[in-house]
Amino acid sequence: MSEHRRKPPQPQGGGRAAARRGQPGSSSGRRAAPRGATGSPADSYGSSSYGSGRSGPESEERPYGGRAEARRAAQRGSRRRGADNAGPGGRRGGPAGPGRGRGRAATAPGRKRIIDYPRADRYGWRRWVPSWKLVSGLFIGFVGSLVAVAGIAYAMVSVPNEAAVAKAQNNVFYWSDGSVMVATGGEVNRQNMNFASIPKDMRYAVISQENKTFETDSGIDPKGIARAVLNMARGGQTQGGSTITQQYVKNAMLNDQAQTLSRKFKEIFVAIKVGTQVPKDQIMEGYLNTTYFGRGAYGLQAASRAYFNKDATKLDAGECAFLAAMVKGATYYDPAGATSLDPTATPEANSRRALAQMQDTLDKMVKYGHLSPAERAKYTTLPKIQNPRSNGQLQGQIGYLVDLAKAYLVNNPATHITADDLQKGGYQIYTTFDKKKVNELESAVKKVQKANIKPQQRPKTDTHVQFGGASVDPATGAIKAIYGGEDATKHFTDNADSTGAQVGSTFKPFVLAAAMKWGVRNPDGPESQPQDDRTVVSPKSLYSGKNKLKIKEYNGQVWTDKNGKEWLQTNDGGESVGDPPNYKIDLREAMQYSVNSAYVQLGMDVGLDKVKETAMDAGILEGSLASSNYPSFSIGTSDPSAIRMASAYGTFAASGQQRDPYSVVKVSDKDGVVFQHRDKSTEAFTPQVADNVTDVLKTVVDKGTGTKAQLPGREVAGKTGTTDGNKSAWFVGYTPQLSTAISMFRLDDNAKNKNRTFLEMYGTGGQEKIHGASFPAEIWHDYMAQALANEPVKDFPTPQPIGKVLNADPSPTPTPSASQSRTTSPSPSPSPSVSSTAPSPSASDTCQWSWTNNCNGNGGANGGTDTGGTTGGTDPSPSVTDTTGTGGNTRGNGNGGLFGGKTG
Repeated sequence: MSEHRRKPPQPQGGGRAAARRGQPGSSSGRRAAPRGATGSPADSYGSSSYGSGRSGPESEERPYGGRAEARRAAQRGSRRRGADNAGPGGRRGGPAGPGRGRGRAATAPGRKRIIDYPRADRYGWRRWVPSWKLVSGLFIGFVGSLVAVAGIAYAMVSVPNEAAVAKAQNNVFYWSDGSVMVATGGEVNRQNMNFASIPKDMRYAVISQENKTFETDSGIDPKGIARAVLNMARGGQTQGGSTITQQYVKNAMLNDQAQTLSRKFKEIFVAIKVGTQVPKDQIMEGYLNTTYFGRGAYGLQAASRAYFNKDATKLDAGECAFLAAMVKGATYYDPAGATSLDPTATPEANSRRALAQMQDTLDKMVKYGHLSPAERAKYTTLPKIQNPRSNGQLQGQIGYLVDLAKAYLVNNPATHITADDLQKGGYQIYTTFDKKKVNELESAVKKVQKANIKPQQRPKTDTHVQFGGASVDPATGAIKAIYGGEDATKHFTDNADSTGAQVGSTFKPFVLAAAMKWGVRNPDGPESQPQDDRTVVSPKSLYSGKNKLKIKEYNGQVWTDKNGKEWLQTNDGGESVGDPPNYKIDLREAMQYSVNSAYVQLGMDVGLDKVKETAMDAGILEGSLASSNYPSFSIGTSDPSAIRMASAYGTFAASGQQRDPYSVVKVSDKDGVVFQHRDKSTEAFTPQVADNVTDVLKTVVDKGTGTKAQLPGREVAGKTGTTDGNKSAWFVGYTPQLSTAISMFRLDDNAKNKNRTFLEMYGTGGQEKIHGASFPAEIWHDYMAQALANEPVKDFPTPQPIGKVLNADPSPTPTPSASQSRTTSPSPSPSPSVSSTAPSPSASDTCQWSWTNNCNGNGGANGGTDTGGTTGGTDPSPSVTDTTGTGGNTRGNGNGGLFGGKTG
């Protein structure tokens, strides 16, 4: 029985009962009393008294006030012994005997750790929960460290001196021979103003738009700072400060513009010091004297001169609101546009953005009480802006060349060079441009223009006439020369890069290439045409040259538009070409005389999707291609740039090896080469296909529409092109060493709306109609004769026979061997009405050749009806135009240039 039961004292004596009761001398007295009841280890083993008895002659007086207190004392002793006797595993029961509890590492009595972690007086998971003292101590230490670091950083930074900044460097551009072309891009145009001279409207324009609390805030925006730092830490786009003070600090640290976390923290501390030590008037003065407004202008005074050619003190509220928009980034707000840096930064798009931003600023000025509603109502349109090119070194073609090189660097990911990098300057940029060829191309254009275009004598026909041109090396893709317009300081759009002018029949070689690469489809095969169910076409294949030809699909069904009307393809002048009554003509002759009906049907036989793919394989950008849902796609409703057309024809010249055009060979800075062009080519066509296309195009120059482009003693391949409505004319041709494209069009650049207006060229230059075979071919000839004067004569490769002769057997009407599957998508609807905004959707070519009257039937890239030619368009609901070219006289701003697709 347990010794803890309350029983009266038992008689003394020996025996088993006495032993159980813990009598002195009993051998089992160890179990009678709790171990350590007296605090002595000996009490548990053989004590002379069980310590819990209430009487007896040999009992000792209890040192504790009760059983519970004695029990707790015994337990404390047990824990100490367990710790002392713990084995290697940390459990009780070593040599001293087994135990039942868990132990802890022994700690010397009275010894305490500085940081009690893990906690010594806790067990299990509680040992790892820090105490509130530890947490609060660490927090106080962390905050104290930050304060100390911030104090040191604050003491080390200084208030910037804006007079010592804005030291941008020049970018030096070099010709292909290594000689200097121009040094530009890094010049600094800056004049300081004092606060009193800055117009009040300018101050409040930037305050209203950038930092409405500027006059009362501390100079920093903690939320904006945290957002910017977090974004950079995540690897996102860099962000600047959101207050005017922070922007001023950023502007005034131009010597170190790298967006890094360390620099961002430095900006923060400088902004804090500026906000506490510099008066607001001085901050505003410094901000407006160091801000970049575009056009090379740093500061308000320089910006006022660059945009309005007036002193900043004379700016009105509208002009101030406009300049506040330029602070956002002139690339996307300057109404002059910056398509060389970004294809979307067109003059039209930039003007819309600038006007919207300007109006928003004026509205905020009224809202915050800085401008009266009556004064604000005066400014609803953009102010008059002057010529953006202030650098006289950029006159003539130099400005276009510099823009083209910049665009290549900014839009090519391999360079890792941004527009901001170029603005800072310090680069040596080695271009592909051949100075001699650039001058020769400009000379050839001006010679023809001066001799034939007389705007004073023929204002109704000879105004707004423009030319564009580009010359590319087929072996490398290097752009050797361009003609962008009469003067880069007067005409800002580069006519070599993107204009929106349709290419007409110069697109037909891609149709022929598709027929020889992919073949025509089996008219009896499934709609889903596998490659092995096609027939590769020979240039000797026969097609109909009949005027108003019914165009058929691959299965022989007549192609109809969405209204069920048949498409009738017309030829220029309404003439049928070929021997009656079937008017069969082979594809070589159809190219030679630019017969529309034959190539429209061939495109349907191959499939317009394959024609589109072939053009892209050659190097045409998809964004510059028109809709391939309509038969007229095969005869040039698309609007690639002169650069891309020269490059794509260069793919044929290089026996099918395609190389993207490029304008920069190498870029270096003070640390060495930062970019080096690497030659990269892909096989767009087999040599068999490409060389056969070249052989057919040789016929065009030898005895077809392109005879004016002949170079005595040299083989030349090329194609003429004239569009519907006579709104543009082209000649694109090449020798083995050089591929060149020349365009001519009339474009009203003064149009303020989104769509730029292309005008007809009937009567232009004193000619009844402008053909690709006229002025464009003449310019091409004059330029190429000079450009190749010192080049060795090279011949094109001899083509290997290719394909099968289709439609060789005589028949009353040609039966297409293959064609495109029937489309259910919207198709052109013949109509006598004319859209004034949609582009003319088809194209063709004409010249002096003809089977019957000395003029070939190659114009009017139109679908037609029995009552007159009408054309399918490129829009889901295309507009139409008649064969006389009336109507359809506007065109969206196309950007089928070197770097982008359409943007209009």
